[in-house]
Amino acid sequence: MISSREVTLIKKVKKGNEKAFKQLYDMYASYALRTAYAMAKNKADASDIVQETFIRIYRSIHTFDHKKSFKPWFYRILMNEANRLLKKRSTESSKVASEEVTGIIEDFTTEKPPRGKILDALDALSEEERKMIVLKYVDRFTEKELAEMLDVNVNTLKSRLLRARKRMKESYAGGGQDDS
Repeated sequence: MISSREVTLIKKVKKGNEKAFKQLYDMYASYALRTAYAMAKNKADASDIVQETFIRIYRSIHTFDHKKSFKPWFYRILMNEANRLLKKRSTESSKVASEEVTGIIEDFTTEKPPRGKILDALDALSEEERKMIVLKYVDRFTEKELAEMLDVNVNTLKSRLLRARKRMKESYAGGGQDDS
């Protein structure tokens, strides 16, 4: 669940303590930026997403129930902001350049895969599938946390993750063609 440090910070933020908000920001900013970058595929948009996320957090912290985990609540807001910005900027975007994404494909092969091929496989996913893969394997959320964030049943999430991994593997292997 939520750490006692987070509960204390959130209570202080709810009372308007800006120093506590800065500490909360420091706890989550780099983590949020990595996730936003993986979703937005460029630094400028990722920065905008994180900035808007923290503005929303500050404005709606009074609605947070400190008996629940903060991280899923935070990332739901982050994902909503990412979706909002990406819909707003639905123009061509650059390729993902995050080094962390390269670890995702290691489930599929024992050899060190070419980075470009991994990024292409990730880009072949739908926005929803890419979001789940990034949150699960880059940000290391549990399936239970992901289900809570995405407002779905855990079994539904597992099924969707399985399909996303399969699609990514097929794309990585060249569109699912078997060379044997």
